Amino acid sequence: MKKKFELINSGYNNVFQADRLSIGLVVPIENYSQSSVPTMKHHVERIKLAERLGYKAVWVRDVPFHMPSFGDAGQTYDPFTYLGFLAGQTSEIALGTASIALPLHHPVNIAKSAATIDQLSDGRFIMGVASGDRPTEYPAMNVDFEKRGALFRDTFDYIRRAPEDFPVLKNNHYGQLTGQMDILPKPKEAKIPMLITGSSRQTMEWNAEHGDGWMYYPRPMIQQAYTISEWRREIAKYHDFDKPFMQPLYVILEKEDDFKPQPIQLGFRIGAKYLIEYFNQIQKIGVNHVAINLRFNARNIETTLEELAEKVLPHFN
Repeated sequence: MKKKFELINSGYNNVFQADRLSIGLVVPIENYSQSSVPTMKHHVERIKLAERLGYKAVWVRDVPFHMPSFGDAGQTYDPFTYLGFLAGQTSEIALGTASIALPLHHPVNIAKSAATIDQLSDGRFIMGVASGDRPTEYPAMNVDFEKRGALFRDTFDYIRRAPEDFPVLKNNHYGQLTGQMDILPKPKEAKIPMLITGSSRQTMEWNAEHGDGWMYYPRPMIQQAYTISEWRREIAKYHDFDKPFMQPLYVILEKEDDFKPQPIQLGFRIGAKYLIEYFNQIQKIGVNHVAINLRFNARNIETTLEELAEKVLPHFN
């Protein structure tokens, strides 16, 4: 019998089920293939539609600076401000970050923002975290790019301590907590779920012990199966429960259900029939959530969301 996942908050518990795949969406939910900057038009309506249709989560990114060479400005809005706004516009869908570059922010600000969104959304917040991978952002914020691995650990530890009453924290790059002052608000439950992205400059052992899940990129099926099995072997060394694995996927949904998959970067041009087949395969190897990115999707976005909900979601969500 396989182990179940830890119960953390309502968003995490609803999105991640052992031996099951759920499906969410990456924001911006629009085609902006010809530009690095999206319009952000109709996004509240689309997120409300996604909630009604049964998508489990929406994910926003942390992109502090627009660098045209990077090619993607994300949703342009600050991730925490935007999710706080969406918390008041939705009632069921999980609200996630994918991912906050921890070394580029002071952890007390992250902790307060995360707990605020979690409270406002009644426990629907899931925080993906990362060490960051865009070298030019670091000097712009006077942060040493080469130290991002150590800074990631210090930030992670600080955020983990924040839900405690009058936390104590010593020998931390970002400051010392002496137990004489508190950090408010507190999360809805005991902690904010934090999913680690990639390696984040840590060992798999460290990530398996400390993270509440793992975000990783799409890989060939055999390679991904091996990666997930290694991850779960490490988890078993530290915990008597399992932890989820999720990945993004760029999708260009074709009108013909029988359209055979054609690879694109980190995804497929594909018909619904073969998308279901692919999702069944990754569910079998242990993927628990897929965040669909429609940036390159050529068809009407609302129609695409509805077709996916009609044809694909019932097999999983």
